[in-house]
Amino acid sequence: MSYPNIDWKNLAFDYIKTDFRFISVWKDGEWQEGILIRDNSLKISEGSTALHYGQQCFEGLKAYRCKDGSINLFRPNMNARRMQHSCNRLLMPSVTEEFFIQACIDVIKANEHFIPPYGSNGALYLRPYIIGVGDNIGVRPAPEYIFSVFCIPVGNYFKNGMKPSDFIISNFDRAAPNGTGAAKVGGNYAASLMPGNIAKANGFADCIYLDPLTHSKIEEVGSANFFGISYNNEIITPKSSSVLPGITKLSILQLAQERLNLKVLEEDVFVSELDRFQEAGACGTAAVITPIGSITYLEKQHIFYSKEEVGPTIRKIYNELTGIQFGDISAPNGWILKI
Repeated sequence: MSYPNIDWKNLAFDYIKTDFRFISVWKDGEWQEGILIRDNSLKISEGSTALHYGQQCFEGLKAYRCKDGSINLFRPNMNARRMQHSCNRLLMPSVTEEFFIQACIDVIKANEHFIPPYGSNGALYLRPYIIGVGDNIGVRPAPEYIFSVFCIPVGNYFKNGMKPSDFIISNFDRAAPNGTGAAKVGGNYAASLMPGNIAKANGFADCIYLDPLTHSKIEEVGSANFFGISYNNEIITPKSSSVLPGITKLSILQLAQERLNLKVLEEDVFVSELDRFQEAGACGTAAVITPIGSITYLEKQHIFYSKEEVGPTIRKIYNELTGIQFGDISAPNGWILKI
């Protein structure tokens, strides 16, 4: 296979223009069949609701090159269902699970030479999105919508990769208590730009958000989910209606329970009780798993397993998850779609 001239070993999480993307338009009550196009720009009405009122949502999933040359797409049905939930929250027409997955398959096949080689630790990141477009000015659902999927080859989201990173508790809120926190919509990420920038300017990988109602419980780590490994052999993750239901998080919880014999708990994670955790991490499609070396709160730094070394349990979870994604370890039923 002829690969593009890319330094695969040093891939970052940056935009790289690939050859084709899928696009379909919703008009007159139905989605068009959709096509692959080369143009990576959109022409939309200046009155589009996506521009003025944030009527848009997106997803993120990855395709992996296996040792035998085959391609693994990881749990695309979960992304399709989560996008349907986001669309329902914003009064947008959703696409069927079958349509979503086929669009992803078409994009992967058309850009197969951009999938990082096996052993490079990179993957092909797919970004499906739906935006409200068409001539409009009132605060109402759009008259038309665009569904599109593009892809980019990516490496680690956090620059430290699978090394412990330092985080700080933010004074800002990511989402409202009964808002859109559980939907993957752009407004949640726009709200995170300033606090994330402040954290990074002060030497942290990102910030951690507390619950918006009481500011006493951990909710999310930047744009990733939080989890901790307790001294009682438990894996614990926050339970909240304003936390995004992460597919990587749900996957590692299942693996931790079924393959590592850890007890799984989804419950309140009080920032005042960090001493219960021997290890902690952030997880997501982009981040995969990033060990948390320390959390700073009210000028006090709490160090977990180590600021230099990955804890043994997180290492096992990471190896199990990535082994499944790259085809080196057998996957639970339905997790892998072979392309």
